[in-house]
Amino acid sequence: MELKKNPNADLTTKTGMLFNLGLVVSVSLALFAFNYKVYDANGTITHIQLNTIDDDLLDIPITVQETPPPPPIEQPVLKEVPNDIEIDKIEFVIDVDTKDELVIQDIELTEAPIVEDADEIFEFVESAPTPTGGMSAWNKYLQKNLKYPTQARRMGIEGTVTVVFVVNTDGSLQDIEILRGLDGGCNEEAIRVIKNAPSWQPGKQRGRPVRVRMRMPIRFKLG
Repeated sequence: MELKKNPNADLTTKTGMLFNLGLVVSVSLALFAFNYKVYDANGTITHIQLNTIDDDLLDIPITVQETPPPPPIEQPVLKEVPNDIEIDKIEFVIDVDTKDELVIQDIELTEAPIVEDADEIFEFVESAPTPTGGMSAWNKYLQKNLKYPTQARRMGIEGTVTVVFVVNTDGSLQDIEILRGLDGGCNEEAIRVIKNAPSWQPGKQRGRPVRVRMRMPIRFKLG
């Protein structure tokens, strides 16, 4: 036999109404709890709220710290010390004999002093440098020591090589250079001969040995 449910006893049909009723009741209780009034001992009403603690901000006044004045400097007390030391008096006697009169003669300079540079090289001097023994001895030295370069001989090169050098105050030769030269080894041979030459007699200017630049021609000629 099949059991049939009574439609009036079926509660599922009233589910929505019951849910809404419960929701209304819960909201009402919450509102009542928030608005609940409490009386203190003095009979005043206080409201209960969620946030009852307020953070009070304290106003802190700005204080200025003054720097204390420096301590007073104690001035040393100067005590007078009696001077008990006696200084002997010393008498200076200066005997000046003014009978003889000293006459200072004035020196007159007619010309300005000449400032000479020891490293200065002269081109022209009063007394020119000369080889030791004269030019005849110099020519003999060249004929004996000058060798005709083999390359220049084969190529038939002839001509004159002009050599420039400086005669120092001691007669030594330096700064040997070629002013006008030839090929085939003639320039190198001319420099070698001048470099190995004996010392010269130095040139003089105002009676003093000076450095002089000389130009010496050396001729290369096939015999």
